[in-house]
Amino acid sequence: MANFYRIVVSLMMLSIYSVTSASDCVILLHGLARTSASMEKLASALTSEGFQVANTAYPSRDHTIEQLSKVAIESGLSACAPGATVHFVTHSLGGILVRYYMENYTENNDLEGLGRVVMLAPPNQGSGVVDVLRDLSVFEFVNGLAGLQLGTDPDSIPSRLGAVEFELGVIAGSRSLNPILSQFLPNPDDGKVSVESTRVEGMADFITVSHSHPFIMQASDVIQQTIHFIRNGKFSHEPR
Repeated sequence: MANFYRIVVSLMMLSIYSVTSASDCVILLHGLARTSASMEKLASALTSEGFQVANTAYPSRDHTIEQLSKVAIESGLSACAPGATVHFVTHSLGGILVRYYMENYTENNDLEGLGRVVMLAPPNQGSGVVDVLRDLSVFEFVNGLAGLQLGTDPDSIPSRLGAVEFELGVIAGSRSLNPILSQFLPNPDDGKVSVESTRVEGMADFITVSHSHPFIMQASDVIQQTIHFIRNGKFSHEPR
């Protein structure tokens, strides 16, 4: 029995070592008013592919984008093994946090050890939904201060951010499950952001998928494309 426990402990230590010594770490950042649980399927797939994964939780409704960016990203970075190449996969607001961090909390838009970034349904040019609904008290209650900063006006955070200077792939959704919100967006859209508004100057690649904003990160084809971009720096544009 003593030998059995020694073997179990040895295997546990091996597992810990294999994770903490991983050469590639992927930081996952969920979207507004969501939790890290929304990224679990993606986290599991990345782990199966041999990546170290930091599925980062942050209080998206409690602070501004300026505050959230530093808290969320530095929390993710602290979970990666020293010396690892760091990739980011973000949903919605998470992409804006990365852009803000790169412009304001790094020197010359350069994060040491940065690999590739995949943004899922990011409001890179803001969202028309915010423009229309921001004055309703219930909007701030549901989406917090960060939600109010995601409009398309010149003073919004997305409008104030410049071109990206890192290797970025953007996946946009073109299917809406919310026809009411879609009325406030240029079509096609995913119910929260239009396909066009996900684009940003400097991105390396771009694809559109037939998925909605709330569930795009859980779609199998999106997960496959995400892994493909992290490994190759481009999406697979081959027809299914």
